[in-house]
Amino acid sequence: MLRRKDLYNIPGWHTRRHLIVIESDDWGSIRTPSYEAYINLLNKGIRVDRDPYCRYDNLATANDLSNLFEILSSVKDSKGHPAVITANTVTCNPVFEKIKADKFNKYHYELFTDTLKRSQAHYKAFDLWQQGIHSGLFYPQLHGREHLNVKKWLKALRNGEPATIAAFNIGSFGLTQIAAPSINEYYMGAFNSSLPEDIQYYSQLIDQACNYFEQLFGFRSDSFIATTYEWNPLIEPFLFRNGIRYLQGTICQKIPIGDDQGFTMYRRCFQGRRNKNGLTYLLRNCFFEPSTQPNRDWVDECLHHIATAYKWGKAANICSHRVNYIGSIDKTNTDRNLPLLKQLLHKIVENWPDCEFITSSQLGHIIRHHD
Repeated sequence: MLRRKDLYNIPGWHTRRHLIVIESDDWGSIRTPSYEAYINLLNKGIRVDRDPYCRYDNLATANDLSNLFEILSSVKDSKGHPAVITANTVTCNPVFEKIKADKFNKYHYELFTDTLKRSQAHYKAFDLWQQGIHSGLFYPQLHGREHLNVKKWLKALRNGEPATIAAFNIGSFGLTQIAAPSINEYYMGAFNSSLPEDIQYYSQLIDQACNYFEQLFGFRSDSFIATTYEWNPLIEPFLFRNGIRYLQGTICQKIPIGDDQGFTMYRRCFQGRRNKNGLTYLLRNCFFEPSTQPNRDWVDECLHHIATAYKWGKAANICSHRVNYIGSIDKTNTDRNLPLLKQLLHKIVENWPDCEFITSSQLGHIIRHHD
């Protein structure tokens, strides 16, 4: 009997190679800036302890990256390459003091590398980014300019929404309705509108994000994943003109209705399928997210997902967000998750000795050229 995971792995491009991709979102973005900020929000009655992204996630420190790279480099594939993370990165963050000075009427932002320099704990972190890239362990791709719907966030701030204001005052915008039910509009999705004026704004936003990405890393991103997996296909020509050729994501694309008043689901983002705007889908068909549900057996489940993908001739594309690898707020997060990642990687090599660790860009190239 075919299961759901069989069904969405059957259509599309096929390969006999045992390819492994790890796609990890949210790099570069502020979430909860520090342990002190976390406690500050808890003391105000904002239940950041209920949402793992609010509880653990933060800009990666040099120590976070060093520990992650040690795990990735502990294993080699059939070609002698270490495991590599495709680090989907936002290029910018808000500049809170300038936004406050303008009474929440004007948005100001900075490159995430400048955000890193504002914190002693993160000051040298970008040196580790560059080392990871050079060592073939860490490969940035584009996640947007920021992990934020600027219009909705500024509106919530002007309206004095208490949780949003509290987060702003400690240098964060990353609250969810799980942590703060008083938030009426979710503002973490940068592209979650289909209004014509917003689509036009997204054109400028995407141009800026792609150019900032090249400024930061010295190359253009050729794949993209929208924050919260929500976007209107009308923005895809803007991506294409900037050199994007591959869309990361799951089997379903969330298309917002109006100004995010609900959404429709497009369910045919099969691996290797090319859409009418010339972009090729890279389907995430495996998941390793131990921070979200610590009591699940993520290693065994992910290995099962990989076996299913290979059964139907698909690359195994693992979704694993940054939050799983951040320990600066709560070290127990990485103390638990990094050994699990090491176990998973070594099991992959043991079970499929001919496996190949590749990036999303490499997968896209293989699909397009039928290697």
